[in-house]
Formats: sequence, C-alpha cells, structure tokens
Amino acid sequence: MVAILDLVMRTLHSVTAALWAGSVLFLTLGLLPSALDGALNANPMESIVGRFRWVTRASSVVLFVTGGHLAGTLYTIGDSGGVSLFGSARGHLVLAMLALWLVLTGLCEVGASKLADGFSEKKVRAPAADAKPFLYGASLAAVALLVVAVLIVYGGGTVY
Repeated sequence: MVAILDLVMRTLHSVTAALWAGSVLFLTLGLLPSALDGALNANPMESIVGRFRWVTRASSVVLFVTGGHLAGTLYTIGDSGGVSLFGSARGHLVLAMLALWLVLTGLCEVGASKLADGFSEKKVRAPAADAKPFLYGASLAAVALLVVAVLIVYGGGTVY
C-alpha cells in the first residue's frame, strides 16, 4: 500500500509541476506579447488570468503536499542513514526546489495581480507591461524547477 501511495504522490507531483510550468510559459510567451501589443482586450484576459491564478494556487498547494510527502519518505534530516536532506547534494537539490517553488508562487501571484489591475478600466497594455518582469521571472523559475527535477530524478549518484 505504501508503494502505491508513493507512486501516486510522485505522479501527481510531476504532472502538477508540468501543468503549472506550462501554464506560466504559455501566459508569458503566448499571451503576454499580444497583451503588450494591445491585440487582446480585457474581457478574455480577465478570464485567462483568473484561470491562471486558480492553476497557480492549486498547483502550489498540491506541490507542497506531495513534495512534503516525498521529502519525508525519501530523505532523512540528520546523518542517521539514507539520503540526508541537509547533508547530501541530492538533498540540496530538493531544498533548491523548495526555494524555487516559493519564488515561483510569489512571482506568479504578483504577475497575475499586476495583469488584473487594469481590467476594471478595460486596460491591458499598461498592466501587461507592469506584469512583464514578474512573469519573465516566473518563467525562469519554472524552467529552473524542471531542470532541478531532472537532476534529482535522472542525475544518478555520480552527478551530484
């Protein structure tokens, strides 16, 4: 039963991370340029940003819960055997992932808030320009998270 729970947690963690990273990149690279050009109006952007906020918040919670489970079952706190969270390179990657998760969550929330600031006045260009650095930062954090995940999963014992 424990093996099934671990498999479910790993799968949910990976799929959620991919969904969230993809949504950040799509908003930043797919929609933000059109908003900056004025090709999108406030009505569809309001709906898109609302969904993006929902994806961000749900993903953040799911990743915290599943990541906490994985860290608690796969890593140790001290040097009492197993892979140490604080004393191994792999553990340091997990801690880096946690830090990037916090950064990504914050940047997504601020970026979405900046985008939404102009919706009541039917403005898109200026709020998009205000959101741009936060969404670019969120995109970098999302890609960095995926790279760290690859290093954790596929890095092998000799890489780190």
